[in-house]
Amino acid sequence: MTKAFGGRPDIARALVGAGVAALGDSRIENIERLRTDCVQSPAILIRSPMPSQARRVVRNAEISLNTDLETIELLSKFAVDLGVVHGIVLMVELGDLREGFMPEEMDAALKHVLTLPQLHFAGIGTNLACRSGVIPDVQNMGELSRLADQLEADHSVSIDVVSGGNSANLDWLTSGNPIGRVNDLRLGESILLGCEPLHRRPLEGLHQDCFAVIGEVIESRRKPTTPWGQTAQSAFPRDKDVCKGGGEWQTIVAIGRQDTDPEGLSMPEGATYLGASSDHLVLGTEQQHRAGSELRFVPDYSALVRSMTCSSVRQVRCT
Repeated sequence: MTKAFGGRPDIARALVGAGVAALGDSRIENIERLRTDCVQSPAILIRSPMPSQARRVVRNAEISLNTDLETIELLSKFAVDLGVVHGIVLMVELGDLREGFMPEEMDAALKHVLTLPQLHFAGIGTNLACRSGVIPDVQNMGELSRLADQLEADHSVSIDVVSGGNSANLDWLTSGNPIGRVNDLRLGESILLGCEPLHRRPLEGLHQDCFAVIGEVIESRRKPTTPWGQTAQSAFPRDKDVCKGGGEWQTIVAIGRQDTDPEGLSMPEGATYLGASSDHLVLGTEQQHRAGSELRFVPDYSALVRSMTCSSVRQVRCT
């Protein structure tokens, strides 16, 4: 998946060179960026298309993951206009409550898709462990496989793609249990950060520090460890419970919630996270850091996505 790095063509080419079957992104803008830079790979829009972007989706992506029949009708209309065939993967809800038709709705959805011109029914898919943390397992993956068999039998179609989910499926995939009809996973975090998302365990043979967020210190001085005076809601109330403690020094780094997910940063040695505002990352540190010095943080997936898509964060490729 290219969404975590904003569709950067150089990283996308590295993935293609490593053998990925296709590039997926949740933003059509990123797919357009890849097309403009002539990245040679099939492109899949992995978020349900916005109706307002349906024409752009058909023009730039070979396949899209879909959950709304009116939007699919728009994709068909623009596919006719542009003289192309667009692939449709119907997403089914299997418990995580993020997106998808309910299982009992899939029969009618497929029946309708098969009546629309210039569309190719490519397959079915699901998504787990993204919103509610529901774990991909033998039961829900088995249900997906059974649904594929049922739809094939009832509609005399061939289902080429049975997309089981994302990097959270790796534990299930390597468990030794039968994988059934699942033949596609949409991997992002596992490749980019070298870990599986359910328990953040490192994956053998992969690096966990390919990305770093580097921030410049703008203040470092001794301060009390707890605030004083009457208090009410802060700009970011969730930080109220962590704005105490830390080291001997309070050090401020010039990055904030506009730039990254502060809770998703691994702190450098000798530093403790105290809180963050839009523009300030507040740390407790064991030593004073000179203004202008830099501190290095390793991001998790949330922090990586936010930093890579923030226009004020300068991206530097290190060799």
